[in-house]
Amino acid sequence: MTEINQAIGQSVALVNALTLGMAPAMAMGSQYQQLAYNVGLAALNQQFAQQQANITHQATTVASVLHNWR
Repeated sequence: MTEINQAIGQSVALVNALTLGMAPAMAMGSQYQQLAYNVGLAALNQQFAQQQANITHQATTVASVLHNWR
């Protein structure tokens, strides 16, 4: 029975060591995923801002042309 308890104790110790050893890698992986998401979101925001600027530019040009024709 002592050998079984010792094996269980070693198994638990190994799992704890693996969990503690993997924690920094898991944290960095999570941080990289968050960084990638934020960069993608920034690119989408830039694209949307560019589209809105183009719409404003086009509307201003049309208004100017119509004003000059009158």
